Amino acid sequence: MDGEGHTGRERLRQPDNDRHRLRFAVLGPVRAWRDGEPVGVGSPQQRALLAALLLRGGQTATAQELVDALWGEKPPQRALAALRTYASRLRKALGAEALVSESGGYAIGLGPGTELDADTAAAHALEAEKAASGGDRHRARELYGLALAQWDGEPLAHLPGPYAENQRARLEEWRLSLLEHRLGLDLQLGSHAEVVSELTALTAEHPLRERLRELLMLALYRSGRQAEALAVYADTRRLLAEELGVDPRPELAELQQRILRADEELARPVEESAPPGTATFVRPAQLPATVPDFTGRTAFVSELGDQLVTAESRIMAVSAVAGIGGVGKTTLAVHVAHAARDRFPDGQLYADLQGAGPAPAEPEAVLGAFLRALGTPDSAIPDGVEERASLYRSTLAGRRILTLLDNARDAAQVRPLLPGTEGCAALITSRVRMVDLAGAHLVDLDVMSPEEAMTLFTRIVGTDRVGAEREAAMDTVAACGFLPLAIRIAASRLAARRTWTVSFLARRLADERRRLDELQAGDQAVKATFELGYSQLEAEQARTFRLLGLADGPDISVQAAAAMLDRTPEETEDLLECLVDTSLLESAAPGRYRYHDLVRLYARTCAERDEDPTSERSAARSRLLDFYLATTARVFALARPGDRVVEHLAATEHPGLKFGDHAAALDWLFAEADCLLSCVEQSADGDTLRRAADLLLVAKDLADSGIHSLRYERAATAVHEAAQTTGDAWAEGRARIMLTHVYTVTGRFQQADENARRAMEIARTTGDHVVKGFAPNDLGIIAVFRSRHEEGEVYLNQAIEAFQADGNVNGEASALCNLSRTHLVLGRTDSAIRLAERGVAIYAELGMTMRLANGRYALAMALTGAGRITEALDQLNQALALFHESHQPMWEGATHLRMAEAYMAARRPAQAATHAEQALALRVVGGEWRRGNVLTVLGRALDALGQTDRARACWQDALGIFDSLGSPEAAEVRKLLAPAVAA
Repeated sequence: MDGEGHTGRERLRQPDNDRHRLRFAVLGPVRAWRDGEPVGVGSPQQRALLAALLLRGGQTATAQELVDALWGEKPPQRALAALRTYASRLRKALGAEALVSESGGYAIGLGPGTELDADTAAAHALEAEKAASGGDRHRARELYGLALAQWDGEPLAHLPGPYAENQRARLEEWRLSLLEHRLGLDLQLGSHAEVVSELTALTAEHPLRERLRELLMLALYRSGRQAEALAVYADTRRLLAEELGVDPRPELAELQQRILRADEELARPVEESAPPGTATFVRPAQLPATVPDFTGRTAFVSELGDQLVTAESRIMAVSAVAGIGGVGKTTLAVHVAHAARDRFPDGQLYADLQGAGPAPAEPEAVLGAFLRALGTPDSAIPDGVEERASLYRSTLAGRRILTLLDNARDAAQVRPLLPGTEGCAALITSRVRMVDLAGAHLVDLDVMSPEEAMTLFTRIVGTDRVGAEREAAMDTVAACGFLPLAIRIAASRLAARRTWTVSFLARRLADERRRLDELQAGDQAVKATFELGYSQLEAEQARTFRLLGLADGPDISVQAAAAMLDRTPEETEDLLECLVDTSLLESAAPGRYRYHDLVRLYARTCAERDEDPTSERSAARSRLLDFYLATTARVFALARPGDRVVEHLAATEHPGLKFGDHAAALDWLFAEADCLLSCVEQSADGDTLRRAADLLLVAKDLADSGIHSLRYERAATAVHEAAQTTGDAWAEGRARIMLTHVYTVTGRFQQADENARRAMEIARTTGDHVVKGFAPNDLGIIAVFRSRHEEGEVYLNQAIEAFQADGNVNGEASALCNLSRTHLVLGRTDSAIRLAERGVAIYAELGMTMRLANGRYALAMALTGAGRITEALDQLNQALALFHESHQPMWEGATHLRMAEAYMAARRPAQAATHAEQALALRVVGGEWRRGNVLTVLGRALDALGQTDRARACWQDALGIFDSLGSPEAAEVRKLLAPAVAA
């Protein structure tokens, strides 16, 4: 038992509790079992005869029909005699009652005593159709999965004859049809992000299958990857024209149009859609798939299951499973959780806390994901661990939810994530024993018993091979220390090499030069198991394995790996695929690869032990940093043509990736965000510190997105702390302006102000043109937010001078637009419009997108102040589209706020309320302070619509926000509430 599994079809190979006298398989190699033991069914022609009879559903086939099936139009001279010989041999192997001679023909009896995998698949598929038509999509998806699990590779594999060829094509078409049904249900149930990689692979394998393309487009669109979804359609149209000379089918074309229209209904899975005015009950089902070959652990399963049952009568049932890496903690927990699902009818939550890695999951981020899974809209999710934990517990009140917290670092990481309510339970896995987790039932998981280990090994390798060499098999699992992960790796290698015997593998493991002393129970056991694969690698493969393990981040792309290895992408991909074949690396998605966290630790150990010269380790990390810096600089330059920042970056040896357009560049930036920011943190030291600061600088769009803001802030803090420790003022200045940006976006203006002022002081010493322009520009923005408008004007004029001195026209345009807002508040509306128009003109001339959106946003505010509402709304609509294109939902929210203000100025409160609500849903740049602004405007709109109670509720919330922040806007809101006080 461990974390990897295989499909239900392998139960055909080794049934545990066989209830059928005869079993047959045709959805793969043609095979047979009697009472659970394999039956030899002879030569390919003999198996072809058996298949032809099995696929007739028990009907009799004439001798001539069978001759045609086996040999087609050119049978041998003694075809009938050969047919009789094959039939006689099959009757002897299967039993006289199994193969019936009738009217000169033959039939296989498929009565109650026999089972055929194709019939099992058909039964599951039929039940799936019934469940789907009855609205039970979860059950339908599960049943389609069971049907698909019957396949074991190519149907009728290696069988000769026209009949086998035709049936092979039919069965493959059937499999694809079932797969499309299952994938369609995945999308209906909201699993769009999970199926993208599977659909990507399937469309590559079946490029002309339009239904798969349609599903991929929908999955990408629902995952927020609209550009890719539209690109799938373009690819499909071109391919169909070139290959078949036809256009895409109408359904595909209609989907493209709906994506172009940003159809809101299309973006929602079926189970998330509900009629207007109705609430949708969200029942999360996040448990990973359990493994069909789960083995043993009976006592642990019973113990943990009994603990979960106590949740019905306790405030909270918590169990924590501890053990060394590879001992099967996750698999045990997932198996137990699946078995207990019925006792938690309101759903199951799951999170990998990544406690073994360098960047454990932040409880605040995990709580946010849990709240979203429970149906809480983003606009209602507060910032801060305590606030989110409180809302999480409130949301679970009265519900029975099971939470599986996998791979926890320590009790401190887990405590905020515990449900804490009656009827709920938590199941935790960790390498450490959580003695400091109050009330937890602790389970220490040890290695397998010899019997369990042999059962797992047999299920992977197969009964035939193990049964013939049972003693060698026992030697093998003993050499693996009875550790599940070690057993699986060894068995999987054997299963993938049909020419190896079990004895050959056992002899390899008996050699201590291969096995090493560490292959035993204890912390070193998994390391020794990985050595089995590592020691077999060629020199270049071993170097790849060692060096890539040095990179932090959840995974790595082929291009990033190529840079780190100093090899071409083509050479790198071949090397990575070799590592995948040896189970030392996983293919996360096409073109992306990842280590299991234990394998990564082992790879780093190998790098420390084997890399010569040792300086190559630092060089590899430096090359990776260069790749990210050079490529992100290209993204920055595409988004901000004319911005001199890219000319003030540290030099890199890598040229960076090239992009066809701005959209592709942004897609890359957001896809690589976690890896890129991990690289920043890892490089925040020594001679790579300045490049890490520069990478953070050109990746600043990630801070605005709301998706990666917390991660970006952590990276910026790491660079800042490293710069202070090493006394690198240049890096500190840049880190501080990035922290200023983060704090401004999230509404922490005091911290933003402090960092910007310190950055300005540093710039006077370093002469850094980047900081000399950004710091006063940021201080001007902060002054606007804090109603210090005269002070803001001074800073913004300084920023304009600094940008002009550097020739940074993009920075100049930014400062002009910010100065426009200051003039507007100071009553200089005409000059505010002129300043914003100058900024917009610069942005437009440079061909920008997001920056142009910021300019139009500022111009719209000035136009609204001048009463030119129609023009203002036109600018805002254009800005909204550009922010959407640039992956900036919080700026979209801010734009909706300005639209609400414009509609209020035009005395159209209904439209104002609509846009204010959209601003709340999307969240806005400026954090809680800006949310108070939105609530104020929404209250005004509702009040104008006669919804006075709701308006006052909005104002009360706004007042609470402004009072807590000490914001002067509190006085304005009190005036709005004054009539209520008087009443």
